Amino acid sequence: MPSFDVVSEVNQVEVRNAVDQTNKEVSTRFDFKGSDARVELADKGKERTLTIHADDEFKLKQVTDILTAKFAKRGVDTRCLKSADPEKVSGNKVKQVVTVRTGVEQELAKKIVRLLKDSKIKVQGSIQGDAVRVNGAKKDDLQDAIALVRKSITDFPLQYQNFRD
Repeated sequence: MPSFDVVSEVNQVEVRNAVDQTNKEVSTRFDFKGSDARVELADKGKERTLTIHADDEFKLKQVTDILTAKFAKRGVDTRCLKSADPEKVSGNKVKQVVTVRTGVEQELAKKIVRLLKDSKIKVQGSIQGDAVRVNGAKKDDLQDAIALVRKSITDFPLQYQNFRD
């Protein structure tokens, strides 16, 4: 029976390269001379977080813009980033925690399965950990399901893997 998986993965090597390039650019730019602006990458098991440090809100926004530009240049989808609110550290210094989301979250997986059921396409979706497996009798039905999910879910980066006949 033909099937495929709906997953959300981020190339971790490209994330690290984008962070390194951002730190390098921030250290060489004239408008950041003498400032404590930087981006730190932290691994907590499966979850990755970026912590952006800056002297004030304006520089924080500039570092964030540089980081998103580096992500775009390296082919990493910026929709996988979930930013928290900036928080004051000491004096005027601020920091912002950005989470790199991987895997299809439970609520989104339920939404995808519900979308496939309501669409009347002859496919079945099942949640498999942090992925959604879609089974169908015909290859064309699976391609229609991919098109439907691609059109409907636009706020989260999804990939379609393990397409089997």
